[in-house]
Amino acid sequence: MASTPGNQKATHSENSQGKKSQHAKEAIFYMNCRAAYLTVFKSSLENIKSKEQLSLALQQAGRNPSQKTINKYWTSQTTSLNFDDFCAILKKEKPATKNELLEAFGKIDTDKSGYILHDELFKILTTRGDKMTWEEVTSITKQADFNCSGKLDYSKFCELYLTTSEQCCKAARDRLETDPRLRQQHFGNQTEHFSHGITLPVSKASPRVSRKTDHKLAKGDSRAPSRPSSAQSSKASTSTTVTVGASSSRNTKLIIEPDTMKWHCAQSKGCFYLEEDGEIISHKYRLHLPQRSAVCVTIKPFTVPQAEGKSCHWLSVDTALFILKENETQENLQLVSFTELQNKEVFGWRGELGAGVYWLLPFTTGCRLRKVKTQITGEAELVWRDEDGELALTREFRATLLDIFETIDLDGNGLLSLEEYNFFELRTSGEKCDQEAWAVCKENFEMKKNELTRQGFLDLNLMEANDRDGDPWDLWVTLLSLGYNKALEMTEACPFVIDISAERCKPRIKAISLEAGGSQLSRAVCRSVVNKGEAKVLDGSENIFIYTYRSGSRITSVIENKSENKVIIHVNNEQSKNCLNNRGLMVFAVEVAPKSMMVSQHVMALNEQEEWIYSCVHSLVC
Repeated sequence: MASTPGNQKATHSENSQGKKSQHAKEAIFYMNCRAAYLTVFKSSLENIKSKEQLSLALQQAGRNPSQKTINKYWTSQTTSLNFDDFCAILKKEKPATKNELLEAFGKIDTDKSGYILHDELFKILTTRGDKMTWEEVTSITKQADFNCSGKLDYSKFCELYLTTSEQCCKAARDRLETDPRLRQQHFGNQTEHFSHGITLPVSKASPRVSRKTDHKLAKGDSRAPSRPSSAQSSKASTSTTVTVGASSSRNTKLIIEPDTMKWHCAQSKGCFYLEEDGEIISHKYRLHLPQRSAVCVTIKPFTVPQAEGKSCHWLSVDTALFILKENETQENLQLVSFTELQNKEVFGWRGELGAGVYWLLPFTTGCRLRKVKTQITGEAELVWRDEDGELALTREFRATLLDIFETIDLDGNGLLSLEEYNFFELRTSGEKCDQEAWAVCKENFEMKKNELTRQGFLDLNLMEANDRDGDPWDLWVTLLSLGYNKALEMTEACPFVIDISAERCKPRIKAISLEAGGSQLSRAVCRSVVNKGEAKVLDGSENIFIYTYRSGSRITSVIENKSENKVIIHVNNEQSKNCLNNRGLMVFAVEVAPKSMMVSQHVMALNEQEEWIYSCVHSLVC
């Protein structure tokens, strides 16, 4: 039945209300961020310069960060964090709810009395998880409001904790509202429109081991604040529009022709993994060419054999490979080229490379490999007991383990070397297996040529289940860290395969690390866009340039600030159609340091079977 004008009007009204509601939530979040920040600092342009300042600012925002949380965002290489970083941290570190707190205490209170003995509290809080000091626990047990007769009334404790946290946030907001000087530091007006099809990223808790993340604000790093703003208050702006036909970028010929089938080939697999905070890490590689040669390099998502017939979410993830020449130091890698040609899911590059060592840095925009909230009807069973009471792997879990084996078997020889296995260990436990431990594995599990077989890998995981008497907790830690959900679907990882063909010599490729791309990759992405893209100067500002480049199925924009001062650039994608970007926001602002460049955003089609329009306005706020 056709929609009546009244129905259409009602639908339009509902959509408008939905947008306003989303906008209101975003505006409140931004106000709370600014209120907390300006409680500690005189200006939102002032940077956080120590762990103590970061901890204090987070407390003013109603968080109670542990030392482990602080260390996650302030690493040994961090020198400062700005307001944008602070907003991003608050999005990831959600304040605890009363139900979550009660549920956590309820796991300790096994008899459901509503109380926890102080002795038990000391034992648990100082030995498990994010360990507290004896003094920190004592400060809790000394509070008369929720302690009596050597016991903690944890319901009262939760109420007081949440009340204190809210009072802290309210005090910060009240100060912002009553101080005219602070109110003037808001950037622009609030926008009312958000994207159809672009959703805010949602963090999902994971029990896997936290890994070090470099949050140093180096040249080339991308940073997006968590605030909406408007171009109305800007001093200068420029707009870019690109229209892309349905699947029009997927027909560049890359396949090696029959007369080049005698080329020397090398291959390695790898994987993009989505971290808990939304960062993407992957394997990095060294390529050695003994002599100058024509070369063809390709990268594509890898379909694991056991996944045939299943939904492979990662096959739609975009991939790219940046080729950098190694010089005297690893800090001074020179961008040679990148895989800008595309044929369906394959991205490639052809050219000539001189003899020497090159770095291959895999890259994905994050447009499609991102945190998503999925409905899981039930948790998959991993182990079961046979009629004799012996533990065994379920068929579904066994198939998943074989998928994992195919992914971590980087050279594809059907065996896991110690080096390959250690990439798996680093990802799942944060530790490495040394030669002595590997020798123990050799005594207990099937190996060939000192490499672990598929059966040996299955038996190793079965042993882990037996060590826990059938408790699958550790197995789930492994699965979640490898991007699987509780239905054994790989939703937060993307395995890929790299193929190298050289005409005149045998290429050698080797995985050397598993980590975030870092400043080297950021610089390479920026440089590729600046070298290949269309440059526009911001009208009215001769020192700010916006570069836009379309590579295959994606569009990337880079901001270059040639001035002596930091600038804040407002980015508005409201006129884009059928698009999604890596930031998850249609309207946002970024801060660009003086004499630097950074990625503004990566954009792809929401539905590749339909035309999509990238229409973006970059405006100078201050």
